[in-house]
Amino acid sequence: MYRTTRNGMNRAYLCKSTSAVLFNWFELQETTFIMSGPLAGRLALVTGAGSGIGRVASKLLSRDGAIVVAVDRNGKAAEETIQNLNSQSDNSSFEMDVSSSDSVSKVLEATIEKYKRPPMIVVNSAGITRDNFMLKMPESDFDAVINVNLKGTWLMLKQFGQAMVDHKVSGSMVNVSSIVARNGNIGQSNYSPSKAGVEAMTKVVAREFGRYNIRVNAVVPGFIQTPMTDTLPQKVKDMVIMQCALRRFGKPEEIAEVIAFLASDKSSYMNGTSVEVTGG
Repeated sequence: MYRTTRNGMNRAYLCKSTSAVLFNWFELQETTFIMSGPLAGRLALVTGAGSGIGRVASKLLSRDGAIVVAVDRNGKAAEETIQNLNSQSDNSSFEMDVSSSDSVSKVLEATIEKYKRPPMIVVNSAGITRDNFMLKMPESDFDAVINVNLKGTWLMLKQFGQAMVDHKVSGSMVNVSSIVARNGNIGQSNYSPSKAGVEAMTKVVAREFGRYNIRVNAVVPGFIQTPMTDTLPQKVKDMVIMQCALRRFGKPEEIAEVIAFLASDKSSYMNGTSVEVTGG
């Protein structure tokens, strides 16, 4: 009887030990999977992460192993983005106005305080539109778009670039421009120049930051299915589709994949480049 009880206890102990080992093994595999990928363990900050391209870019950077800091002027939307990312990573979100130097500084300080380092990947995706014919456009709408799209990108490059230099962090900065920066677009005498400025700024800063091993590139989307384009009249959408070789709007994922590529070492010799993703 003693022998049977002892064997039973041994078997129970063995089963318990085996279960613990298997649990730990699966946990290790999950952690290894999470931390694997071309961006494993890298800290990435994305502006405009509350919706559209910025939200999807956050998702794909997380997929590739990055720890993501999602920022948006809508703090709740940024938090929702984080909640849909890998729960095993130490992701975070902040409310930020990219057109405000103080707001950018506070988020930079909070990020460094939490992670003890600045991001080595910065994606400048924040942007707004205030469309109208030039003769009807209020000066305030011109200023608002320039402040967010152009000045906001400048502030991000300047402050986060300085932090990367100070901490001797090499990395990649990706700016989101637009095809209307090159082609122009009726009703966007504010938006088109703001995005053209982003492209020009990308080339300048790439030359300045290259010595620190910080690459700066831009992605140039065509018309993409986002909340920004959802408000376009159907006639305008139809006209845009007819001008596109693929006869459709792009998807945010198709832009985000290029952003993830530019953020990774797969693009290690690309600097000062603007990549069109327009469907032809």
